[in-house]
Amino acid sequence: MSRFLRRKILRGKTFLLVGTLLMVIYLYEYSLDHNAVHLKVGVRRDVNQNEPPTTETTYAFSWTQCRQNMSAANITNFTSLPDNIQNFLYYRHCRHFPMLLDNSGKCRGPNGSSEVFLLLVIKSSPMNYERREVLRKTWAKERLQNGAWIRRIFLSGTVEAGFEKERLNKLLELEHREYNDILQWDFDDSFFNLTLKQILFLQWMEKNCPQAHFLLNGDDDVFANTDNMVEYLQNLQDNNGNKHLFTGHLINNVGPIRYSWSKYFIPVQVHQSDTYPAYCGGGGFLLSGFTAKVIYNMSQSITILPIDDVYMGICLAKAGLRPESHMGVKTAGHSFPSSRVDSYDPCFYKDIILVHRFLPDQMYLMWHRIHDPNLICGV
Repeated sequence: MSRFLRRKILRGKTFLLVGTLLMVIYLYEYSLDHNAVHLKVGVRRDVNQNEPPTTETTYAFSWTQCRQNMSAANITNFTSLPDNIQNFLYYRHCRHFPMLLDNSGKCRGPNGSSEVFLLLVIKSSPMNYERREVLRKTWAKERLQNGAWIRRIFLSGTVEAGFEKERLNKLLELEHREYNDILQWDFDDSFFNLTLKQILFLQWMEKNCPQAHFLLNGDDDVFANTDNMVEYLQNLQDNNGNKHLFTGHLINNVGPIRYSWSKYFIPVQVHQSDTYPAYCGGGGFLLSGFTAKVIYNMSQSITILPIDDVYMGICLAKAGLRPESHMGVKTAGHSFPSSRVDSYDPCFYKDIILVHRFLPDQMYLMWHRIHDPNLICGV
C-alpha cells in the first residue's frame, strides 16, 4: 500500500474518531441542559417603596426520582389495601424530590430572614389559580403590618400527566415570574402527600429562612385575619419566635379511622397505634420559628404518616412539646347564634384569626367588608 493511501486512511480514521467524540460531548451536554436546567430571570422591582427588594428567582429542573420500595408488598394483607394506600407504602421512604420553582431570596436569604415577622405558608395545588390570586390581594398580601413584615409563599407539587401537567407547570411558572411566591417540587400533589409537602418546606426553610419569627401554616381555602394574627403574636409574653408556640384548633383523644371508605382511612399497616397525640387541625395553625425547627429535626427520624396535621402532632410529642388551643382559630367551621342570622356577616369575622372553607369570591368580599371603616358591630 502506498504511503499516500495509508496517510489518507489514517486521516479518515482521525476525522471519524474526532467526530464521534464531538457527538458524545454534544449528547452529554444536551442531556444536562434538559435534565438539570437552571434558568435565571431578572430581579423583580416592586413599586411599593416600603417593600424591600426581592432577589432573582431560580427555576431548577432535575431528573432525579425516588425508586419504588418493592419490599412493601411483603407487608401483611398488603394486596387487600386500597390502591392509594399501597402506593403510599411503596413510596413512603421518599423525601427528596426535584425542585421546579424556588425562591431562595424570599426572606432575603438566611441572614436577612430575621426581618420576616410572619411567614404565610400556604398549601396550594397547581390548578388553584383563582384562590392564589385572591389571597395575594387580600389577607396574604405581602406588607408591613403594624411595623412587622408579612411574607407569603405557596407550596405546590405537580398534578396530572403529559400535556396537562406541562400546562399547569407553565401556569405556576408564569405566576412565579410575576409574584416570586411559589415553591414547587416534582411530586404528586395529592392528599396523601401533604406531609411530604410539609417536610420539603421545612427543609427549605432551614436553609433559606431560618430566622423568621412566626409562621401561619394553612390551606388556600381558609379566611385568615392576618391583621389580628400580627397583633396576637406581638402581644405574646416573652416570645419573639425564639420559644415554643404551636396553636390552633386543638384536637384531642382521637385515633386513626379504620374504615376503608373514609378519605382519612389509615390501616394498621400504616399506623399501628389506635391513638394519635394531640394536634391542631391542618386547615391553619400558628407556630414559632423555634417550633418549626424542632418539628423539622424530629421529622428526620419519624416515619411519614399521610395525615399531615397528625404528623406534626407526632413530631411535637416526640420533642416533649404540646400544641395549644386558640379560640380564634376555627378550622372546623364557625358557629352562629341562630340559623336566622347571615353566616357571612362580617361582624362574625372581624375579631377571629382563621376560619376554614371559603370560596374565592367569599374571601375577597369578606376581606373588604371587615376593613370597611363604616362597619358597625354590636357587642
